[in-house]
Amino acid sequence: MSRRERGLRLADRNLRAIELGLILLGALVSATGLAAVQLGVAGALSAGPFLIGTLFWIAVLVLHVVLRARASKADPIIVPVAATLNSIGLIAIHRIDLSSETTGVGTPALRQALWAILSVLAAAAVVWFLRNHRVLQRYTYVFMAASVVLLVLPMIPGIGTALGTNASLWVRLGPITFQPSEYAKITMAIFFAGYLVARGDTISAAGRRFLGMTFPRPKDFGPIVVVWAMAMAVLVVQKDLGTSLLYFGLFLVMLYVSTGLASWVAIGLVMFAAGGAAAYAMIPLVQGRIHAWLDPFDDDVYNANGGSYQLVQGLFGQAHGGLFGTGWGRGYPQLTPLSRSDYIFTSIGEEIGLVGVFAILCLYLLLISRGLRIGYTASDEFGRLLATGLSFVLALQVFIVVGGVTRVIPLTGLPTPFLAAGGSSLLANWVIMALLLRITDSIRAQADRFGALGGPSPAPAARATDREGARA
Repeated sequence: MSRRERGLRLADRNLRAIELGLILLGALVSATGLAAVQLGVAGALSAGPFLIGTLFWIAVLVLHVVLRARASKADPIIVPVAATLNSIGLIAIHRIDLSSETTGVGTPALRQALWAILSVLAAAAVVWFLRNHRVLQRYTYVFMAASVVLLVLPMIPGIGTALGTNASLWVRLGPITFQPSEYAKITMAIFFAGYLVARGDTISAAGRRFLGMTFPRPKDFGPIVVVWAMAMAVLVVQKDLGTSLLYFGLFLVMLYVSTGLASWVAIGLVMFAAGGAAAYAMIPLVQGRIHAWLDPFDDDVYNANGGSYQLVQGLFGQAHGGLFGTGWGRGYPQLTPLSRSDYIFTSIGEEIGLVGVFAILCLYLLLISRGLRIGYTASDEFGRLLATGLSFVLALQVFIVVGGVTRVIPLTGLPTPFLAAGGSSLLANWVIMALLLRITDSIRAQADRFGALGGPSPAPAARATDREGARA
């Protein structure tokens, strides 16, 4: 073994050692928070929740071992940060269960913990079996078809369901209920990345300049019209403003990263604004959300069906928490409707305060920045677009949720990544983490190979790598 090979192996071991140390730190934070919740609400500790929490962190260690075996060069920050956020969500849901005296085998906290364990193991399976992310490029149009199916499923009578809300977002197949939109954001990101790798040069090179901007040709304008129509269909049929914004924002960002043409973004924003204005004029639910955002304390808006009661309760909860919070188990997050799901961010903010919320946002910022860094350093175009798209989806979803519950933007009802109750969201987000881990491992492995061959950088071969991605 050469000196260089020994150095690379030592660097890989150091990455995994950093990851293991951060995982243990996250487990300690999780145990401390769980103990604080139980002492704050019940005044005593119970072994059951600690056992479930231990099983979750064991699953995280399994993912760590898989990374050592199959992706030793993967980013060491992603898993600890995602697992810590996930554990905070589990603690918050358990805390609300204690306040509402929800006990037994089928508690929301227990269901969420089981989903968390399953999701982490699913991420480990993705890392184990997907040896190279470029293989996904071979199935670009398969993922397009999967995206269409996932978007259409909630609209089919008999299986689409609203589950107590005004939006038909879920699908019920026998005993199984899931939210297809969470998985569609992954399949759409893969399709967009594959499509733009194949067509990006044509889109950016052709077009006419007007007012200092390059506008696409009509035949290249087709994809953005199709995506706009799909996003508007989600908004009109499913009455889901947040999901339609998420899909359309994903496509615009990936299109801009691929082509560098700001005109595409400008056209897309104008089209979405026009579609949103039409939806406001025709859909009462959208009107109610806008009115609740503009004047939540108006008596008519506050008391209306689907009005601002929930928003105001969340604002009061955050105000009650103040700077440092009431302390775990010392607030009243259960008073806010949907405190385990849509409003879990305000539930957490009431008890850990502005300082704690800022720490959570910093964890999100760290996670998103690592993903964008992966996209920036990727040598192949497919990996660059896919990592950027997946990271932007996470960033946009956090902004939409946090902006909605803090009244920065109208409320949309998306789940907070890793925190909110819901198995579909949790599984989808852990799969996103697995894809980012696989991409970053491929990036560093390729850089090491080029270094061993004496090449200055893998960048000159990036385009050739894209062409060979399907055979990688």
